[in-house]
Amino acid sequence: MTDTDIDIVELDRIAVYEAVRVAGLAREEDWERDTPCAGWTLRRLASHMAAQHLGFAAAARGAGHEAVYWKEPEDPREPARVHRAAATAVLSAFAEPGATEREFMLPELGGGFPGARAVGFHFLDYVVHSWDVAAALGVRLELPEHVLDAALAVARRVPADPARRGPGSAFAPVLRMPPGSGPLEETLCLLGRDPREWPVRR
Repeated sequence: MTDTDIDIVELDRIAVYEAVRVAGLAREEDWERDTPCAGWTLRRLASHMAAQHLGFAAAARGAGHEAVYWKEPEDPREPARVHRAAATAVLSAFAEPGATEREFMLPELGGGFPGARAVGFHFLDYVVHSWDVAAALGVRLELPEHVLDAALAVARRVPADPARRGPGSAFAPVLRMPPGSGPLEETLCLLGRDPREWPVRR
């Protein structure tokens, strides 16, 4: 495992723990709140995050091609607990010796990817999903600047071709960045989320 691989696993761990933390702040009445993920409530977002964690954990162990691992829990009654358990599973899988040296099968992205790159995808997702949850709840996001800088570096490599963005795609079209945008705001705009519509305390 290279130093770069170790860094991406650690960065991912920080982002995942932040998503777990902010999801744990939700009260029962909060789960039906809207989120920056168009048409998704916080409950649906938590289900999606849990499914992605379990799918990536399976991919790290050579079973990413099996659809059962990517299935979202149906309307979980304890979304934070379900998400937390799935987060523990993916962090354990990524921490296994040699995990980033394997090929990850990621059906939603169309095939196999080197492990370190796949963990990078997951890392970017969980910086953004941490913000999604914090924005829905209107709470403070607590991610270090070096994590946000790393996420921006990954976001800048996501293809911006309009034909690969929009409905049915992982990301919405790129948005114009407001003046004075920091790394988090730039990352969000690159992935089609408008931070001005969802102010989060920093």
